Amino acid sequence: MNYPTQLQPFGHALAELGAIDERIIVIDADLQRATETNFFQEQYPERYFDVGIAEANMVGISAGLALSGKTVFCGTFSSFITQRVCDQVVISVGYCRSNVKLIGVEPGIASGRNGASHQALLDIAIMRAIPGMTVFDPADAIELRAMLKYLAENPGPAYMRVPRGKVPVIFDETTYRFEAGKAAMLRDGKDAAIISGGILLPEAIQAAENLAAKGVQARVLNMGSIKPIDKQAILAAARDTGCIVTAENHSSYGGLGGAVAEIVSQNCPVPMRILGIEDRFGEVGPNDWLLARFGLNADAIEKAVIETIEKKGR
Repeated sequence: MNYPTQLQPFGHALAELGAIDERIIVIDADLQRATETNFFQEQYPERYFDVGIAEANMVGISAGLALSGKTVFCGTFSSFITQRVCDQVVISVGYCRSNVKLIGVEPGIASGRNGASHQALLDIAIMRAIPGMTVFDPADAIELRAMLKYLAENPGPAYMRVPRGKVPVIFDETTYRFEAGKAAMLRDGKDAAIISGGILLPEAIQAAENLAAKGVQARVLNMGSIKPIDKQAILAAARDTGCIVTAENHSSYGGLGGAVAEIVSQNCPVPMRILGIEDRFGEVGPNDWLLARFGLNADAIEKAVIETIEKKGR
């Protein structure tokens, strides 16, 4: 599906928040343009710190500033902020309940130009396992801005995936409302439920439209808030439709699908399919090619829904 786009919404939104709240500090690891923090740096140089390519130091400094009363946003590529500095995040941010907002740029296969070393396919699994850590995966520029505002206004450790450059606009800015721990039903249906978020949401929407043309009505839930997660919406989807397919830009282990399965298996078991990158590393390539290669595009989601529906009642 073709959506309009906004250019660098994260960078502009972060700079706008800096004008509202002087407690906001931004820390970067020599990736100002990649993380779009250059906008904040230009306007508030006294509240911006570049630590160089020293991500572990960046997290430690961020935690220290947070414990002195600041709201700290620190960011780099998703794989670096979650994997390279995992111990510092767990202890200095998680254990200390530091008011640090970890920003992971180009999550999952979105970093296709850089290949496996930069493709964070494990970040959600790592971050949602840390006690007290909020985890968000915005689907578009509007949701990204709303989530960023929420993080600035609500203290505590958090991790947000951030798309880079041109970001699609799926939601209507005048009507969209974000609430942590709540899913948004974008389409109702009685035959199956598709739960997705992040860069895969447009594929999920397209899959539902393709299915509707074939007489199959699929409910679509945008689950941008992965932790806290909307347990009631998940259980309602299971009860109302009888089967669930999750689709995510992440490993099929421990991410959105795992979070949904934990709830469904213990409360309302129904046939379920988890679509993600299955037990493999990423590859270099454009997004559309990677989505097809890993079985995450609209066609793959549509096929998974049909196969999962066939398991109902067995």
